[in-house]
Amino acid sequence: MTVLDRFLKYVTFDTQSNEETGTTPSTPGQRVFAEALVKELEAIGMEEISLDENSYVMATLPANTDEKIPTIGFIAHLDTSPDMSGKNVQPRIVTYLGGDIVLDAEENVVLSQSMFPELSDYKGQDIIVTNGKTLLGADDKGGVAAIVASMQYLKDHPEIKHGKIRIAFTPDEEIGQGADHFDVEKFGCDWGYTIDGGQIGELEYENFNAASAKIIFKGLNVHPGYAKDKMQNASLRAIEFASWLPAEQRPEHTTGYEGFFHLTGMTGSVEEATLSYIIRDHDRKLFEEKKELLRTLVDKMNEAHPGCVHLELRDQYYNMREVVEPQKYIVDLAFEAMTSVGVEPIVKPIRGGTDGARLSFMGLPCPNIFAGGLNFHGRYEFLPVRSLEKSMETVIKIIELSARKS
Repeated sequence: MTVLDRFLKYVTFDTQSNEETGTTPSTPGQRVFAEALVKELEAIGMEEISLDENSYVMATLPANTDEKIPTIGFIAHLDTSPDMSGKNVQPRIVTYLGGDIVLDAEENVVLSQSMFPELSDYKGQDIIVTNGKTLLGADDKGGVAAIVASMQYLKDHPEIKHGKIRIAFTPDEEIGQGADHFDVEKFGCDWGYTIDGGQIGELEYENFNAASAKIIFKGLNVHPGYAKDKMQNASLRAIEFASWLPAEQRPEHTTGYEGFFHLTGMTGSVEEATLSYIIRDHDRKLFEEKKELLRTLVDKMNEAHPGCVHLELRDQYYNMREVVEPQKYIVDLAFEAMTSVGVEPIVKPIRGGTDGARLSFMGLPCPNIFAGGLNFHGRYEFLPVRSLEKSMETVIKIIELSARKS
């Protein structure tokens, strides 16, 4: 089975995560997918295969040499984003010759070159697209496929000498819980890589510092005809509060290393309103300043209207750079591997996070490598077939180079 075959099979599993369920995994489809992967790993001949109660899959490709070689891990996540349906995904392969790609003629859903100019980079290539009704699932079933296919390749090519290799597939990465129950000691690696990046060549060891904020406003409802000097409208206070945050620090106005406040959801009535934010910044000092601004604004509103607003603030993960940079050789190894398979590395900060960010602070330094997809989390997601194949080749080459250098 090729890496493409595996990917097309994996996207048929509905593994959309859901942060409201309070369970691990957050949705039953992830368990179904995990169980299917266990069967595939058994068929390949992997060893020490485990599936725990939280649906973390781990397995071992034993060393085929007596040389002392570091144990490397490769990690991808089972779930797809809750932002778009992952049910009944119907991928199709298009040879891209330029221009626009009609995804759904009936609903006029078009993958437009003017809106997504990166399409032009893949002219002449086969790309996998959606039917315009769901996401594709390249994030991160592309990573899962690349890892499983690379293990199959190494089993079929024993002439490639390697040390002990560990692989893991995690639930609920998309809702920030992928590392919650990850057993780093059991995984037993010197370092790892998440295969969870985007376009071909991406190599990342910097990510956002991240926090979530829920701001709850309390009001007082009375009959609007008799509300003068009595009614306190929680929804209006929420709107006022949102207006106090700097508009230039919204996602749509930031890029590169610039952080942001992102309003992800809001509910409201006169009696109660809630604003849900995520806070992001690569710089730890600026990250702390953003959180402090929220606290200051909450205090400001409570001074004017005592007890009307409550802040729930939770750190999610931190920038892995401070952990990975002292061991930069693991980034250099991936850089060399990409170059060796004809891929130009693109080293840049992640404007997001990965399981590897948290795992790095749990004792497993874990940079991120491309899986090949673009436009994640929506109906315009696509995956060039060559990019997926090169992701697999990069995994194999990292393993091969590690053995040679040891």
